[in-house]
Amino acid sequence: MPPPFKDDAQRDVFLAQTRLAMFINQRSNHAPMGVPVWFEWTGSQVRMFAGKDSGKIRRIETDPRVSVVVTNRVGEPEAWVAFDGKVQISDEGGIELASKLAEKYWDLSDPPTREKLSGWQQAPEAFCLLTLRPEQIRTGQ
Repeated sequence: MPPPFKDDAQRDVFLAQTRLAMFINQRSNHAPMGVPVWFEWTGSQVRMFAGKDSGKIRRIETDPRVSVVVTNRVGEPEAWVAFDGKVQISDEGGIELASKLAEKYWDLSDPPTREKLSGWQQAPEAFCLLTLRPEQIRTGQ
């Protein structure tokens, strides 16, 4: 089967579209745990955000190795991109990325949705920035 993307530029177009990613890391008992996340691919790193008190952050602090998998939408030709490596947590930049991605993932003309984002923005200290500089990028179909 031919690769799903002819080059990195085609892969990056796929990643620039609004898609959810699955963030996968290990629980303390070594069982995998996957959760959907919003993300931004910069061309060299995957950026995400999380609540500082989330289970995801506790798991990263124990073991920073993760896989972030982005797939096709239903009805599209099958394709996926997986980023593997270690995530870094930063106290700065989480709410800024959350606000930026909310414009992409949510309809902010909807008052309850806009209100939820406003609530997030009133507590910026509750969020952190997650940065994955992939050690490996895998693609498939």
